[in-house]
Amino acid sequence: MSKHRIILYFSLFTLHFSPLTSFSLHAQTKVAAFQPGQKADGVTYCLPRTVIRTQLQAIKTVYTPGQFARYAERYLSMQNVSTQAETRYQIQKATLTTAGVPDTTKIYTVKLKDKTLAPIMQLTETGIVQAINSSENYTKNPQQTDSPIATHHQLNPRQYFTEEILAATSSARMAELVAQEIYDIRESKNEIMRGQVETMPKDGASLKIVLDQLNQQEEALTQCFVGHVDTTYLTHTYEFDPQGDADQALLFRFSRKLGFVDADDLAGEPYYLSVKDQHTAPQRDEKEAGKLKIEGVVYNIPSTAQVTLSDGKRNIVTRKMPIAQFGTIEQLAPALFNKNITTQVFFDTATGALLQLKQ
Repeated sequence: MSKHRIILYFSLFTLHFSPLTSFSLHAQTKVAAFQPGQKADGVTYCLPRTVIRTQLQAIKTVYTPGQFARYAERYLSMQNVSTQAETRYQIQKATLTTAGVPDTTKIYTVKLKDKTLAPIMQLTETGIVQAINSSENYTKNPQQTDSPIATHHQLNPRQYFTEEILAATSSARMAELVAQEIYDIRESKNEIMRGQVETMPKDGASLKIVLDQLNQQEEALTQCFVGHVDTTYLTHTYEFDPQGDADQALLFRFSRKLGFVDADDLAGEPYYLSVKDQHTAPQRDEKEAGKLKIEGVVYNIPSTAQVTLSDGKRNIVTRKMPIAQFGTIEQLAPALFNKNITTQVFFDTATGALLQLKQ
């Protein structure tokens, strides 16, 4: 979302829009449901629907066997060293959060009316009401990005090969010489630590540099036998718009060999999202709702839902979360915005709930 704000004045019934727009009206304040095609004679805003965001952090490990993997046990006494390349994926963490999207069934217009003070209405870039009479960002819905972060552990052992190693005529002989070089490096490190070398490093810093270089040589040459693992950290985000109670709605599929795959790709194991309304918000019956007269700024009273991510066998994470569309609406009295009172109001842009009211 843009950090820039422009406070625009509703003058001569002309509106201009910016990425994050605040509207100031010369007069306020009858609020009516917006009708498509109606001439804009006030500020139009909307309340949000709540979508559930599931953010998953996974790790991808790619194992590449060493050039001399089959000789690891013979020359270095290393057992069970794999000679087969392998790629694995594993989910490390899952989190559930909420975000708001415009609810096209809850669009309202603040109409002009004389003799009342016009509030400044701050909207998000999608038109969701965020604050009244304040320019601060009280709530934010940060954008979720899927950004892989890779860490590479492969070294170049050939830069440490001696002339004798390079001249070897068979893999077995080359592996034997590389193993001998590893043993020589280990012996050199032991002699330095015991102070048995003719020319010792002059100080602790010099000693560390020498040991670090020997350790890197040993690690690079050892990779010729044990191979190396490249690790990539992945983040994927899925959104789910609950229309009502959902019991094990398929959210995504995940494969230990392929990672995140399409929901219809049977190569991956299914992961489900369950949503159960706890009915915590007061509800109006249909007759009462039909008689409701909109005269103030409208906001949501969300209902709490229990949301669970599972793989069909076990629950991975469970949270209770407010969901706008499971609840009802309420309104702020127009008297809060008369000429004698400057009322600041802040709304949750994920649920449309009233967060704070300051006078």
